[in-house]
Amino acid sequence: MTNPLLADWDTPFHIAPFDRISDDDFAPAFEEALSAHLREIDAIANNPEPPSFANTIEAMEGAGEALDKVLSVFFSVAGADSNPERQALQRDFSPKLAAHSSAIYANETLFARIADLWARRDRLGLSEEEARVLYLTHRGFVRAGAALEGAEAERMKAVKSRLAVLGTSFTQNLLKDEADWFMPLAEADLEGLPGFVVDAARAAGEALEQDGPVVTLSRSLIVPFLQFSPRRDLREKAFRAWAARGENGGETDNREIAAEVLALREERAKLLGYPDFAHFKLETEMAGTPERVRELLMQVWQPAKAQALRDQAEMEEMLRDDGVNDALQPWDWRYYAEKRRRASYDLDESELKPYLQLDRMIEAAFTCANRLFGLDFAPLDVPLYHPDCRAWEVKRNGEHLAVFIGDYFARASKRSGAWCSAMRSQAKRPRVETPVVINVCNFSKPSQGKPALLSYDDARTLFHEFGHALHQMLSDVEFGSVSGTSVARDFVELPSQLYEHWLEVPEVLEEFATHAETGAAMPKALLDKVLAAATFDMGFQTVEYVASALVDLEFHSGAAPADPMAKQAEVLQGIGMPQAITMRHATPHFAHVFAGDGYSSGYYSYMWSEVMDADAFAAFEEAGGAFDPETAHKLEEFILSKGGSREAEELYTAFRGRMPGVEALLKGRGLVA
Repeated sequence: MTNPLLADWDTPFHIAPFDRISDDDFAPAFEEALSAHLREIDAIANNPEPPSFANTIEAMEGAGEALDKVLSVFFSVAGADSNPERQALQRDFSPKLAAHSSAIYANETLFARIADLWARRDRLGLSEEEARVLYLTHRGFVRAGAALEGAEAERMKAVKSRLAVLGTSFTQNLLKDEADWFMPLAEADLEGLPGFVVDAARAAGEALEQDGPVVTLSRSLIVPFLQFSPRRDLREKAFRAWAARGENGGETDNREIAAEVLALREERAKLLGYPDFAHFKLETEMAGTPERVRELLMQVWQPAKAQALRDQAEMEEMLRDDGVNDALQPWDWRYYAEKRRRASYDLDESELKPYLQLDRMIEAAFTCANRLFGLDFAPLDVPLYHPDCRAWEVKRNGEHLAVFIGDYFARASKRSGAWCSAMRSQAKRPRVETPVVINVCNFSKPSQGKPALLSYDDARTLFHEFGHALHQMLSDVEFGSVSGTSVARDFVELPSQLYEHWLEVPEVLEEFATHAETGAAMPKALLDKVLAAATFDMGFQTVEYVASALVDLEFHSGAAPADPMAKQAEVLQGIGMPQAITMRHATPHFAHVFAGDGYSSGYYSYMWSEVMDADAFAAFEEAGGAFDPETAHKLEEFILSKGGSREAEELYTAFRGRMPGVEALLKGRGLVA
């Protein structure tokens, strides 16, 4: 029988036929697709015709279709619905993929054709996008080590293969630590918790087949527990487990993996002639150099730290008022911050949460996309990889544009966090492809028969990931290698962070923030409090983020630390980290940095993008409102549709007329008077 992963997909919009695919299909399909891709690459490299853009670069763009299909399915399920079989396959695939990539980049005949085209680029009559794709292809080969020879070339292959293995191990260790830990709660332990937290704890207990409610390490459960539980001993136990992910000793400990990853990254950079990994990595980003990143982060650090320390002093008074003779600890911060919020704004999250129904927030995200870009969303009844997944067809002016899949609920088989990925990216050449885009989140699943309710942070996450999805779905370029989110890492978060602003548009909340039981709209008094509290506790949020970004940057600047935990402590001491706040992602569970190269030396990019997103939303406000059609058209024309077909700074300047400074970010975070 034909392997369903390799067959033609006779499904609506050629979505993967998940109902026909079993775990047994992945390995044989993977091996065949790898071989097919190498045959295609060899045919391109050994083409007897002189190199041209069409027979080399465009041909490379079209190669590997079978491999793309296999990997898009596999990595979707491996991240969102893992099991022991898929984890074993991932450990097997990672070094083979690294070797496959190395084999392509080390193909001297192929690189000679690319280098020949690069040398003649001004005489080829290329379009702007063709020239960009040639530039990125040539640069990618050089940065991958295509110009290395002999022992250095062999060592580069070995380094990249080992890094792939380590990234997979880091991820799987973290998933196991998160899946294995839970804290049973007796009925007395539920005292003081709002109903939605109790419901989430009971649902988590049901999912883990326990006799009663539990707290797990899912962010959507543990954060509200830390916010609302008056039991300081239970908060401490839960927080310590959350903070210790990847640092528990034994087989799942990630500390030695982190050290080896950093050493290998430094070696990789030096093989290519860079002083350290940060200089190598940042060369292709908007920031350009570690110095510019450090300057931005420190500009934000000082006002954020000052605000956090003022807030800490207030909360220590509250702690003493509760009869606790101790300094404020990390497991206390969220609990007393929630008390401060109620006191300062008369805002109680348990009062707010019934108005933030998952289905209504999805509808809000869709409606904003309709008003801004004319998109329509219709539910699709197609088999997907998990019963919790949902799909929609996306149209504009009656024409098919994309398929959007949402996978919103936390489960033990899903890695933590939230992300957007494209199972298929938009392209026009060498064949027309329409996008299939997935948003994956980790919201608490409700008990049977109850609506799913979100925290305000959850709702913001939903809008954030949908902003990434819009970047994929509105892509309108020729080649897949520059479509959608294929942009500089410190530009990729602009569309996602910008879209978060529409959640705070009063008319959006007025229409879609309706009570789960009564259907009533959020009262204006509550809405006003929500918007007034938008920058509440921003000192804490900024400090925990910037500390993580600075540690990441210093890990990769200069010599790799032999002991990353000691280096982490050194950096935090150097910047005067408040003792009551921890890094958002401590080293042993810093998946952004150690699960792969994506955000390594690049965790700062959220803040770099925020400088632009604050300024970009101001463009709408200056034009008369959040749904100004001319500004929305410019946003799509110059940013969302262009992908990586032009330099990021050029695209932003085309949209806004200039690059912004840090002032809008500080104002947006409430860190300036």
